[in-house]
Parts: sequence; C-alpha cells; structure tokens
Amino acid sequence: MSELLHLPLEALHTELGAKMVPFAGYSMPVQYGLGVMKEHLHTRAAAGLFDVSHMGQVILRGPSYAAVAQAFEALVPVDIAGLGLNRQRYGFFTNDAGGIEDDLMLANRGDHLFVVINAACKAADIALMRAGLPADVTLEVIEDRALLALQGPLAEDVLAGLNDHVRAMRFMDVADLVLEGADCWVSRSGYTGEDGFEISVPAEAAEALARRLLTDARVEAIGLGARDSLRLEAGLCLYGHDIDAGTSPVEAGLSWAIQKVRRTGGARQGGFPGAARILAELDGGAPRARVGLSPEGRAPMREGVALYAAPEGGDPVGHITSGGFGPTVGAPVAMGLVLRDHAAQGTGLYGDVRGKRLPVTVVALPFTPANFKR
Repeated sequence: MSELLHLPLEALHTELGAKMVPFAGYSMPVQYGLGVMKEHLHTRAAAGLFDVSHMGQVILRGPSYAAVAQAFEALVPVDIAGLGLNRQRYGFFTNDAGGIEDDLMLANRGDHLFVVINAACKAADIALMRAGLPADVTLEVIEDRALLALQGPLAEDVLAGLNDHVRAMRFMDVADLVLEGADCWVSRSGYTGEDGFEISVPAEAAEALARRLLTDARVEAIGLGARDSLRLEAGLCLYGHDIDAGTSPVEAGLSWAIQKVRRTGGARQGGFPGAARILAELDGGAPRARVGLSPEGRAPMREGVALYAAPEGGDPVGHITSGGFGPTVGAPVAMGLVLRDHAAQGTGLYGDVRGKRLPVTVVALPFTPANFKR
C-alpha cells in the first residue's frame, strides 16, 4: 500500500484538532471539533472553509484558446469553444462505451484552459489528456498551489473583506485576485449547493490565507464528512459512487451539462468518446435514471442497498449510490440509479437493509435548494 500524500496545510489541520483519514491517496481532515453535524449546519448558515488541495490542477496551452478548445472537445461532450472569457463550466471525460471516466471543472483563462480534476482520478485523467491531445497542446500539472473552498451564504461578505472585487463575480466567474498578499485564481463555485468560492493559492501562501479567513467569526474549518453530506443534500454527484465508467451522463441526470452545439443537429455534434450512445440517449431516453430517494423513518440507507419494486420477490430495479442523514433536511436522504419505469417522483420502492425491505420514495433533487449567485 503506497504511503499517503500530505496537504500543504496538514500542520494547520492538526493544530485545529482535525481527525485525519486516508482519502484518494491523501491524509485528509474528515472533521474538526465541531463534528460533522455542526460543521454541515454552520456551512449552510454562515461560511465554511474546506481544504481541497488534493484535487488536481492542470493548465492546457496551445497556439490559441480556440485550438485548445477544439482539441479538448474531442475528449468531452461539452461546449468549450463557446465558453466565455473568465468563465467556468462543469464537464466530464467520457469513454468509448458512453460512460463517465471523471467529472471536472474547466475555465477559459484567455491564453489557456484551466482544468480541475478529482484526486482519485488524477493520474488516469492526466494520462487520458496526454494521450488524447495533439502535440501542439501542452499540459502542465500544477504542483505548487493549494486549493481552498469558502462556502456558505456569508462567503461573499467574508472574502470581500480581503478583496471587494468578489462582490461583482457571478456564479461560475473566474478572476485573478490578490488575497492576503497572494496572487490567487478565484472561481465563484463549489460543491455544497451554497454560494461560495474556490481559491487556487500558492502553496507557500496557503496557511496565511487560511488563518486569515479563520480569524473571521463567521468562518469554521469544515472536513470531508460535512462536505459529503452537503453535496448529497445538494444532489451533486460523487465520482466512483453516483457516476462511474459504466454510467452515462444521461443516466446520471447530467444532460444539462451537454450544450446544444454538441448534440444531434448542433454545429459541433458528437466527436467525443461514446457519442453514439450518449446522443441516442439524449434523443430517446436512457434505460436508468439517477433519482432522489427519501427513506421512511430515521435510519439512513447507505450506498449499495438494492432497491425493489415490491416488499417481497422480484429482481432489483436499482441501487442506492449515495446515502446518509441530511442535517438540513432533518431526515435520511439518498440518491440512486433505478430503471426508467421506476424513476417517476412519488414512486414507492423498497431498500433491502440487512435482509429486510424498508420503504423509500423517489423524490425530486436537490433536497435543499441551490443558493448560487446567478
């Protein structure tokens, strides 16, 4: 088993009383003294600071942004050529079978494309890009920057205390800003369903910035535990759980991320791995659908629970991909993949928990409304 990698802020996490756990090859803070429940609720009410430096940061350069965008569109079913300057977009790498290899964020920075990829898929994604991009597009893996996320309804007010320009940023805007004396790349985005910012900061300046933010009484350090419950309530996918190499974007409910120009009849339709399956499902529907699920009672239904259409007998019609307790909702919440005939809101299903089938209802996503600044 390979040795765990360490975040630039590990000493600060330890000082703050974090419980560190292995995650995606890194030693990561899963919770602090507040505990997962209070960290979750604090982020929904005020502002939470997350260390997400385990994520991969990559810069792609070429003869022009248009050339980089054209090359990258051969790997993803996303409109990159039409992405505005200093704007960010969600996307995903697909495979020849139409499944998702990873999801990612990408930003048009004028003379380059900035891509943020998941930690667990970092090596595979970099290899995929190097193999799939032409020789005139260079790939630079950023190793000397940390990545922080400030999330919550008070995040703007907090960060504006360091640079007032953040107030002018809209959801998915990207800007170069000086924060606590450091040159930062800031996007108005995140993984909680709340308003907030993701901040790429030079590694040597990360601790000073984090400490400055934590001096604000509105900010608490938040770990992986609350990050997971926040994104689940927000109906956001976790790679390797709700989406994977066998799940198509249409099955995953991510059709909104495939712009019209890349669809059937669009100016740049297809041309990405798995296009035949993905375009067919966009036009005619997918056999499965990702749905929200509300278990009856107070006990959560966890990932892997098989779902049935009846209290007894029959074959499974799906399974839970993510599940837990939703602190904001005050009840168990889950997401799952189910056969299309069982995906309508209000459909009653049964989850097999330790050999006992318990009722669960298909409900709308997200469980808590998004709070993005449009």
